[in-house]
Parts: sequence; structure tokens; C-alpha cells
Amino acid sequence: MIVIVDYGMGNLRSVGKAFLGQGIDASVTRDPGEISRADGLVLPGVGAFGDCMKNLAGYGLADPIKEHIDSGKPFLGICLGLQVLFEGSDESPDVPGLGILEGRVVRFSPSEEERLKVPHMGWNRVFIRKESPVLAGIPDGNWFYFVHSYYPVPKDAGVVAVTSNYGAEFTAAVARDNLFACQFHPEKSSADGLRILRNFAALTGCETKAASA
Repeated sequence: MIVIVDYGMGNLRSVGKAFLGQGIDASVTRDPGEISRADGLVLPGVGAFGDCMKNLAGYGLADPIKEHIDSGKPFLGICLGLQVLFEGSDESPDVPGLGILEGRVVRFSPSEEERLKVPHMGWNRVFIRKESPVLAGIPDGNWFYFVHSYYPVPKDAGVVAVTSNYGAEFTAAVARDNLFACQFHPEKSSADGLRILRNFAALTGCETKAASA
């Protein structure tokens, strides 16, 4: 079973509907026991870094998430679910992140000459820098949907799987072993976004109903 972590904020239902629309069973829960039993874990999110970490701690979800990733089972982070994997964020400077990946989340600082709006919102091209099973079948340079004001700067450049450009190049997804996390929203990114969700489901062994029929 694929489990979507419910920590009281974010785009939980849209992610769940996207999986179900592909014939993939996915439950939404904040039950630590169910999270521990998940074949694949999804941490989505829209909102503030500090609020997210507060809720994860308050619901007792931080440790089960770390244990799932340490177990080697597939993990997918989306938007804020990517950012909290890092050590901290300029959005909430005094709040530590999960610390699964080294590095920090920073805010876009476009120059006046570039006249770029923050948040970065809408469709943008992405460029694959590192192969990952979650990216199978995704053409380099295709378009994905973003809504964010912050982005991660990993200490280890080797984890950068996808980049995009908004005034300057930034990390749009990371991959390490069983972990894949993206700043863009696959559930809002049309056919290529849904392919990412199907690829992730395949890694968990949770085949779509169409594939198993």
C-alpha cells in the first residue's frame, strides 16, 4: 500500500486523487503504525516550513518517516515534502528540518532587472541531471508545474536529479537510493507528472489496476 502522510496541511487530497485516477490505491493517514507498514511513502505539502515541522513533531510522524527512508522502501517527497528533508530553511531559520539530506532551503532573490515574481508559479522546463527509476520515460526539457518561493541547495551535488531555471538554475528534484523528492507538483503536471506517480508506484510493487487486469 502507498501511504500519503497527513500532517494537517498541504495538498493531500489532490495527490491522493491523482494516484487513484491512475488506478493506484493510496491511503491518507497520520497513523504512525500505518506509515511504518507502508510499501511506499509520500510526503506532499504546501505551506510554511516551520508549520510543517511543528505538525510532524506534534503528530509523532518525524521518526516514522525517517525509519521508512532508512528501511530502503520507496519514498516520494513533493514541494514542501522535499524542503523538510534538509537541515533547515531560511523561511523558518530557527526550526531544524528532518536532516535526511545535508543542505539548506533558500529563497529566490531575483534582481530588479529580471523582474521575476516570487513565488515562482506556473509551468517551467526541467532538465534531468541524474537518472532515477522515478524519471523513467520523462523526456529531458519537458514542462512541470511549480508553486514555491524557496528551493533547496544540497551540500552534495550528487543528489541533484533535476534542475530548472528561474532567473538562475535551481534544484528541482533530488534522488538518493530509495528517495526521490521534487519541488514541482507531479499531481498537477499533466501526463508526465502522472507518469512519475506511476513509476513510483511500480517501485513499491503496487501495480495499477489497469496493469494487473
